[in-house]
Amino acid sequence: MDFLDPLLLARWQFGLTTLYHFIFVPLTLGMSMFVAIFQTIWHRTGNVKWLHLTRFFGKIFLINFAMGIVTGIVQEFQFGMNWSSYSRFVGDVFGAPLAFEGLMAFFFEATFIGLWIFGWNKLPRGIHLATIWMTVIGTWLSAYFILAANAFMQNPQGFQMSESGHRAEMADFGAVLTNPVVLTQFPHTIFSAIMFAAGVITAVCAWHLVRGQNLELMRPALKFGLWGTIIAFAGVVLSGDQLGLVMVNTQPMKMAAAEALFNSACGADASFSIFSIGTPDGTGEVWSLRVPYALAFLSTHDFNGCVEGINDLNNLYATTKFPQFADQVNGNFAPILWVTYWSFRWMMGFGGIAVLVAIAGLWVTRKNAKRPVARWMWKIAIWQAPLALFGILVGWIFTEMGRQPWIVFGQMLTQDGVSPNVPGWTVLISLVAFTLIYLALAIVEFGLIFKTVKEGPQPLPGPDDPDPSEVSVENTPSTVY
Repeated sequence: MDFLDPLLLARWQFGLTTLYHFIFVPLTLGMSMFVAIFQTIWHRTGNVKWLHLTRFFGKIFLINFAMGIVTGIVQEFQFGMNWSSYSRFVGDVFGAPLAFEGLMAFFFEATFIGLWIFGWNKLPRGIHLATIWMTVIGTWLSAYFILAANAFMQNPQGFQMSESGHRAEMADFGAVLTNPVVLTQFPHTIFSAIMFAAGVITAVCAWHLVRGQNLELMRPALKFGLWGTIIAFAGVVLSGDQLGLVMVNTQPMKMAAAEALFNSACGADASFSIFSIGTPDGTGEVWSLRVPYALAFLSTHDFNGCVEGINDLNNLYATTKFPQFADQVNGNFAPILWVTYWSFRWMMGFGGIAVLVAIAGLWVTRKNAKRPVARWMWKIAIWQAPLALFGILVGWIFTEMGRQPWIVFGQMLTQDGVSPNVPGWTVLISLVAFTLIYLALAIVEFGLIFKTVKEGPQPLPGPDDPDPSEVSVENTPSTVY
């Protein structure tokens, strides 16, 4: 292996910076909604505890949002730095949804975030409440446009090739925005983000409850976190089911690789692999533990359905669909099998563990529970926060690595997208620099969030304090920005 190979280093750099940036994205998408819900409850009930929760978790949301902006800027630069051939090929199509994200969705959410931050006790309460909900809409719009761009890489549509045959040109922007991949990927992303944010809320509440702090505030918030995890997990499963159907239709090789299915199979033979050992050359199976019919149903919603295998798809791609690319990949269009196989299972495993913790949490904190919650249970709940995040990150590894060797499926190989005149040592320098910078930002980010969590919201008013309804929001004891 050439460790100064520009393609290898460019892929590592983009993968590391993108995954690091995506640590902050789901928390922004999910936490904005919970903050909006807390403020809505305060607006309707006048109960000051929901104001405390709004501003407390709102501060966590704002810290995370700011760091997400900083880390996201790097992504755009990398297209020109390390992936100039890809940018020239797909820029006319790929740039359109990204431009909408930057010029419309991002400025939309940034405007309303500003109004929300500085509008306390200056805007009418109803208008101020609307600003946080508009922020939610803005963050979700941003996610949709970015996912639309990514969906083009998974399933290119709405384009035509230029006369020279070297560039993809926009033909139907509506088709780009209604790509079946983005229509299923978007709700899957949103539900997983809500699940992660709910896990963070659960962990924060558990951290305070195990110390006996802010009990009246953290108990109701804990219920939101636990129920949010369960409801969001149901949404993740349902949307993931639909996304799987689309994946089978648009990228059958990805599903075959996810299941280590080497030969096409139907019915009972199209089984879900729990554990599999393949041959060293990656063309066959030595031993596996499988559930009959499961893969057929997941892929087609028919227990007697058929699923194409890796070997048959390789033959189809090399001889019929993509023969012009066969020599470049030595006739093998499959991704790295162990990466796709295990990332697919880790994605489901982390999500499953998170929801089991949430179910157990609801049981041990129920009203009629006969025993107090043990300290070790609270500690487990604290560590629930990263479970959904790990599931999201390995899910994206599966999505992107499962598309290989394509950077745009069926149109451009990843090896053809790298910048042709960038030497490996320059990519290595930027990779090391970005890694060190992101490490420093991570220390700052998690330090600020932990400090906020440790301080917590201010205690609720005592019996001798003025009625909260008679006190302005600015003068209400609370965590402030």
